[in-house]
Amino acid sequence: MPGGRLTQQERQQIALGLADGLAYAEIARRLDRPTSTITREVMRNGGPTTYRADLAHRATERRAHRRRQAAPRGSEAPEQPYGRDAEAVREYEETFTTVLVQSGTPKMMARVLACLCTSDAGSLTASELVQRLQVSPASISKAIAYLESQGLIRRERDERRRERYAFDDDVWYQSMVASARGTAHLAETARQGVSILVPDTPAATRLENIARFLDFVSESITRAADQAREVLHTKPGTTSGGPAAPSPDRG
Repeated sequence: MPGGRLTQQERQQIALGLADGLAYAEIARRLDRPTSTITREVMRNGGPTTYRADLAHRATERRAHRRRQAAPRGSEAPEQPYGRDAEAVREYEETFTTVLVQSGTPKMMARVLACLCTSDAGSLTASELVQRLQVSPASISKAIAYLESQGLIRRERDERRRERYAFDDDVWYQSMVASARGTAHLAETARQGVSILVPDTPAATRLENIARFLDFVSESITRAADQAREVLHTKPGTTSGGPAAPSPDRG
């Protein structure tokens, strides 16, 4: 597969593929590129519904220009452990940040969360976050306060008594449960309209079907989250193929 950055022509092909409803893998196959390259490109530039080739190309040029300007000041990507490609890691963090922003997380908070998620320790000090994200201490402090208020991170002390900010793995479980509760509330609201609109009328039937659908989705999400919760806490190397899926009839 070809290396190097995507060309403007390739970005136009990506936009056409998205407009035709093609999957990332199919677009990648047509361009002879890795699927991960297409995924990063799209998610970093607005997502599949708002991706525009011209805007994506200009945004990439601006990012490259900023990196060239910053390089003399010592803001190069830090050397990565385990032989990781530093540029690929940086691009992935940008993609992760974009997805978090699209899900409703403010930009700086999303950058901090993505940084914590992709760190091997799962925790960083304020100064480490400042260095990695190249932002002011005040920006980090504000982001930390927000994430902590949302229960997304916690404070802890390391062996040198430094305050570290750690990503709580259980946050994904809590997020799924909260989503299920919101869906259940929507189902309840839809069902309240059935009696108001008179049962068995077209509008009431529509609302009843919506409520039944949302009930099923909410219950399924909650059940799946409960069954899979232990996966979030499985230590690497527990099994060669990853943790076994919990039994469906487990209480």
